[in-house]
Amino acid sequence: MLKSTRIALLSANLIGAGFLGMSFAAQAHAETTLNALFMAQAAYSEADVRAMTDAFTKANPDIKVNLEFVPYEGLHDKTVLAQGSGGGYDVALFDVIWPAEYATNKVLVDVSGRVTDDMKKGVMPGAWTTVQYDSKYYGMPWILDTKYLFYNKDILQKAGIATPPKTWDELAADAKIIKDKGLLATPIAWSWSQAEAAICDYATLVSAYGGKFLDNGKPSFQTGGGLDALKYMVSSYSSGLTNPNSKEFLEEDVRKVFENGDAAFALNWTYMYNLANDPKESKVAGKVGVVPAPGVAGKSQLSAVNGSMGLGITATSKHQDEAWKYITFMTSQAVQNQYAKLSLPIWATSYDDPAVTKDQEELIGAAKHSLAAMFPRPTTPKYQELSTALQQAIQEALLGQSSPEDALKTAAQNSGL
Repeated sequence: MLKSTRIALLSANLIGAGFLGMSFAAQAHAETTLNALFMAQAAYSEADVRAMTDAFTKANPDIKVNLEFVPYEGLHDKTVLAQGSGGGYDVALFDVIWPAEYATNKVLVDVSGRVTDDMKKGVMPGAWTTVQYDSKYYGMPWILDTKYLFYNKDILQKAGIATPPKTWDELAADAKIIKDKGLLATPIAWSWSQAEAAICDYATLVSAYGGKFLDNGKPSFQTGGGLDALKYMVSSYSSGLTNPNSKEFLEEDVRKVFENGDAAFALNWTYMYNLANDPKESKVAGKVGVVPAPGVAGKSQLSAVNGSMGLGITATSKHQDEAWKYITFMTSQAVQNQYAKLSLPIWATSYDDPAVTKDQEELIGAAKHSLAAMFPRPTTPKYQELSTALQQAIQEALLGQSSPEDALKTAAQNSGL
């Protein structure tokens, strides 16, 4: 009895010592733990981000990274609420529309001193606008993105349409041909849910019509190109050419409708190209065309919205050096070139790399034009208020609850500017 007790105690001590040793070993290999917040939607897939992160931790065994993925719609609030609690994340993905607010409210740290000359020279100029506010850098650009016009080559051929539309009026005319021939009841799909997605589609059209959101810090979207853009949306919707469910669609809904063969035209981000061409994912694989979003005769050759995103260090992070090390790895040219199928690189010379262009030459051809013409959504610390007011205006106009003129006038009054 005594002997067995002693053996049990000895075993417990040895096991305890073993756990202790394992604990010390674990600490030696994971001295720092980073918490990083990403988006579970569009651009890089969750699998891509996990694979990139695994490569980073393998190269940096003293740093562990906890990943959290949320839908785009929750990304902003999750970041801000975590800051308010005094903890949360070390690294956060942020949209191009948020640096003004994040800088003003000290959500992200100024990393201007960390950005090297090689980074400045190598990254495309348009990408830097993603992370800048008041001439300072608040992170590294990571997702370089705009919306393109995707089209179903098979449906256009059956309709006798030789080339994709170059203007928005041509798109409406082509959609009417497709509808009249009985090929599709509603040939166009948009992301017009009462969310930021609708603002991105609206901004694309504002750029085409030569409009602007603000003039000297005050709303100017309620006249000129801003008004013309909403009028086009309402016309497309009320004509029956647009899928009526577009008023509830986000980008993923548009992708699924297009991949099912139920849309001849769709406005969406880069990531849709390779997913829609994947036979496992899509019924239209091999029939997917992509071109820059159209322009307006006499006003623009094409249209494009800046939908880029960056990775930044939060002001509450206690591991800012390690966080920057992780960010520079994730945004490095080697990593971006390796994962260039759902999001295109921020580096200028990547677009001549066969590893990037192979099997997506059509997309790269469109990107070279569109990425150079990205139209910004307004830079203001009150962007969230402005966006919310515009989202409501778009919905009211689409549903016929208000004229485009009145809807935008109300949005300007409710914008907080």
